[in-house]
Amino acid sequence: MPAPDLSRLRALPRAEVHVHLEGCFDAPLLERWARRHGETMPRPLERLFEFQGLADFLDFLDWACGLVRTREELAEAAHDFSRRMDRSGASYADLIVNPTHWRHWVARLPEMIDALDAGFRAAEQEGLPRVGLCISLLRTQSAQAAAQVVDELVALRHPRVVALSIDGNEATAGRTGPRFADAFRRAAAAGLRRTVHAGESSGPEGVRDAIELLGADRIDHGVRAIEDPSVVALLVERQIPLGICPTSNLVLKVYPSLEEHPIDRLRRAGVPVSINTDDPALLGTSLEREYALCAEAFGWDDEVLRDVARTSIEASFAENALKAQLRERLAGW
Repeated sequence: MPAPDLSRLRALPRAEVHVHLEGCFDAPLLERWARRHGETMPRPLERLFEFQGLADFLDFLDWACGLVRTREELAEAAHDFSRRMDRSGASYADLIVNPTHWRHWVARLPEMIDALDAGFRAAEQEGLPRVGLCISLLRTQSAQAAAQVVDELVALRHPRVVALSIDGNEATAGRTGPRFADAFRRAAAAGLRRTVHAGESSGPEGVRDAIELLGADRIDHGVRAIEDPSVVALLVERQIPLGICPTSNLVLKVYPSLEEHPIDRLRRAGVPVSINTDDPALLGTSLEREYALCAEAFGWDDEVLRDVARTSIEASFAENALKAQLRERLAGW
C-alpha cells in the first residue's frame, strides 16, 4: 500500500476534538516570550521539547503557560492555534484549556476566556476555522475548586465555551471520579458538554469512572479500555467516542510502537474513534500526519479514513449546522 498523500489528507473534512492549547506553542514563540519576560529556558532551544515522561511534560506546560502574561499574548496564542488548525485542514476544533497551568490567569477565568475569544474571533473574520473551548479541571484540584470553576462558567455562559473537561496525571492523582462527579453533574445541567481524560495513565477502570461517575459525552485517550472487554462493551453499547492521539501515546510511553497501539482494535470492536494530536507543537506532529501514520500502520483505505473523519465530526461539540456542512463535504471527498 503506497504511503498516504498528506495534501490529500489535509483536504479530508474533519474536526479535531482532543488538542490542548498548552501544547501548541512553537519553540521560537516560547523563546521570544521568555526573553521578553526575563525567564530562563528549561533547556536549550534545540532540545526544548525533549521530555522524560508525563510528569516532566506537565511541568513544562506550567512553565510555558507561565510566560503568557498579557491579554495580547493570550489572543496571539489563540490566533496561532487557528492558523495551525487551518494548515492541517481541520474545519473545527474543540480546544482544551486548563487554567491551572496559566499562573497569571488561574484566578481570572472570565478575563482569560474573553482574551482567547478575541483571538479566535479575529481568526474567524479572516476565514479560519471555528474553535470551541473546553475548560479543564486538573485532577489534583479539590471538589471545592472544581465547583468554583463550574460556578464561574455557568454565570458567564460564554458562547465560546462548549464543555467542561478534566485532565492531568491519573497515575499520581489516583481515583478522582467521585471527587468531581458533582461538578460534572452541575455542568451538564447548565448545558455544558463533558469530556474526560481517562485510560491513558489509568487503566480501563478510569474509563468506566469517566462514563459512570462523570457522565462523559466523550473520552480523551481511553485507549486502555482495550484491557477490559466489559469496558469496551460499555463504550460500544453507549457509543461514547474516544479522542485518540497515537503519537502522544508513543512519546509518553503508553505503547512501545504504533503497531501495538489499540486504535484499530477498538475501531473494529465498534468503538467510535477519532484521530487527534493532543499537543502537536511539543510532540512534533500534525493532524494530517496522525491520519497518515494510522493509515499506513493499519492499512486503512479511504472508506475507513472517511469513517474516522465522520466520527470526529459527530464527536465534536460543533453546532449542528456546521456538522451538517462538514458531513456534506465529507461525502464528496
